[in-house]
Amino acid sequence: MENRQAMNETIVQNLSKFRNPPGFRGRSAFVVQLWWLVQGTLFSWSPQFMYGWRRWLLRLFGAKVGKHVLIRPSVRITYPWKLSIGDYSWVGDFAELYTLAPIQIGHNAVVSQYCYLCTGSHRVDSDTFEIYAKPIIVEDEVWLAAGVFVHPSVTISRGSVVAARSIVRATTAPYGIYAGEPLRRIRNRTVSGSSQ
Repeated sequence: MENRQAMNETIVQNLSKFRNPPGFRGRSAFVVQLWWLVQGTLFSWSPQFMYGWRRWLLRLFGAKVGKHVLIRPSVRITYPWKLSIGDYSWVGDFAELYTLAPIQIGHNAVVSQYCYLCTGSHRVDSDTFEIYAKPIIVEDEVWLAAGVFVHPSVTISRGSVVAARSIVRATTAPYGIYAGEPLRRIRNRTVSGSSQ
């Protein structure tokens, strides 16, 4: 009984002690709030066809965005100064790029609707709910289908496809098609014809 009572009284999570590490956001609080205001208005209210406008806004806030990148107005980006996207890549409706750490998306890559690229979380063994952040890399010619969740510190290797609603906890091999939870490789990715 005493052990049970002591266990019930153990504090494993005390949010009053939580603090962001110095410089965690990468910009001042003013710039962070300004971006969230811009994202909630000028970015998200823009008509779908205004891809150039959204690219310009992201670059204005420090994102590295290649040519002909298509980003839908409903995409959410936490800190654009930690984002880079290569030429001809697409980011679909309601995708979440949670850039506590850098997210790098290569050329000709597709991040489909409702994907969540999560670079950070909290340590389960920390009573102060310590936050951490690790980068995500999405290499060239990757296709993340609808609703894929990508964990921190993962690389989606070149040419990989991840099927809808899958969860990626570890780096993939190039040109593989993956699905499920736990994620498993289904087969190699091959193409017919020529894109030349």
